[in-house]
Amino acid sequence: MKNKIGGLLISKINFLSGRVFTKLMKSNTSPNVNHAQGKILFVLSKKSEMSINDLCKDLSLSKSTLTSMLDRLHLSGYISKNLSETDKRITLVSITDKAIPEINIYKNTVSKMEQIYYKNFTDNEIEQFENYLGRVYKNLDEID
Repeated sequence: MKNKIGGLLISKINFLSGRVFTKLMKSNTSPNVNHAQGKILFVLSKKSEMSINDLCKDLSLSKSTLTSMLDRLHLSGYISKNLSETDKRITLVSITDKAIPEINIYKNTVSKMEQIYYKNFTDNEIEQFENYLGRVYKNLDEID
């Protein structure tokens, strides 16, 4: 495996993708949340509520990083936090109605990013590519 640059390309794509994503989010609207907060709200919008630990796993974030971001979202009124009725050690997080416009901005931006990512790709190529990325992620996750 001499001179392989896949890891470097993934890193470069990650940074460039973040910049393009932020530009797109700001181009047509004025979002009140940043890219990372939008991702949290987007993930939370898929379920009625999630534990902080499950959210950490879904976002691949440390608990300390996520907790401070959740605190800001909570103070801004975008999420609610409640103790689990079955286990008081577990905090459950859910979106509020105030978050819905921000989630829609995020969803629209995700859709635009998918069009950019997959321009000139066939459906078969997209499926293969995503399978390869899933395997890379699994390899990294096993070590983490």
